[in-house]
Amino acid sequence: MADADPGIFAGMASVPEVGVVDAADLDSRLRAADTPFVVRGLVKNWPLVEAGRRSGREARAYLLDHHRGLAFTVSVGTPGSDGRLFYDNAMAMNFQTLRATLPDIFQRIDAIEGKAGAPPVYLASIDMHQFFAGLYEANHVDLGDRTCLASIWIGTRTRISAHNDLPHNLACVAVGRRRFTLFPRDQFRNLYLGPIDNTPAGRAVSMVDFHAPDFDRHPRFAEALAHAQVAELEAGDALYIPAMWWHHVEGLAEFNVLVNYWWRETPRWLGSPQDALNHALLAIRDLPADQKAHWRDMFDHYVFENTDDVAAHIPEEGRSVLAPLTPDSAGRIRAFLLRSLSQ
Repeated sequence: MADADPGIFAGMASVPEVGVVDAADLDSRLRAADTPFVVRGLVKNWPLVEAGRRSGREARAYLLDHHRGLAFTVSVGTPGSDGRLFYDNAMAMNFQTLRATLPDIFQRIDAIEGKAGAPPVYLASIDMHQFFAGLYEANHVDLGDRTCLASIWIGTRTRISAHNDLPHNLACVAVGRRRFTLFPRDQFRNLYLGPIDNTPAGRAVSMVDFHAPDFDRHPRFAEALAHAQVAELEAGDALYIPAMWWHHVEGLAEFNVLVNYWWRETPRWLGSPQDALNHALLAIRDLPADQKAHWRDMFDHYVFENTDDVAAHIPEEGRSVLAPLTPDSAGRIRAFLLRSLSQ
């Protein structure tokens, strides 16, 4: 896979780099940051990083020494796709999703390594604790009191379209090289997002091909590029991506491994905003204009503004879900929604 046209990246700002002294320093930077930053060499001493520096096969052998023998979900793209895992011309996926053991997957990677036009092979968001024994303990970042989901991403040369994630993200390159192109949250209109229900991996993605952008078809993408930041990471480097920032991700080496940590600042028992958007599409979007205007006011009143006078006239003990949410009241809302949606 050739690198993207440098003309796309030539005018981009680089993601700022910071130095980190220890776990406490990293913790304080993460708490203070509202924009991305790179930490060079944050995980350079991981055994997995050291194995990958020797070769991709050494890294694969290291991972095989720690895998639990479970079946993995793997995406296999089409030959000649330039590593892009995306839609085909009929808006179906241009890759197959298979189940296989890690030795079989790595045997396939061994067989295609170095071959031009080889189909991409990609294991996405694999839970480190569930699928590996001792891998997390030997290769992890101290993130203090955060409750994190630790995932590993393994694959050949790949291109993953710009998307965003609900949690904060610390992405650590363990093997190979990766390029991240990032955009602030408000650039979603300029990224030309695809469907929200038919997606390559659960999140709406940009329809723009970053290796061959069509500015006639996607003219606002030029504005997105004016706000873009880019970071090329080597093995051992890490990138912080704040919640909901858009990111286009490329695996640039023959074999690439990323370890990332997701965490939320809100309790896990709160619902997903994406679910609320999906429900609003079902229930509100196609209403008459005057009714939509009313519901916009209702959402502002109860959700977006949510001032003290929303429930001030109700006795405190009777405010139910209008009071600050707790696990119990969140559970009542969830049960109510399930009953409503099942009717």
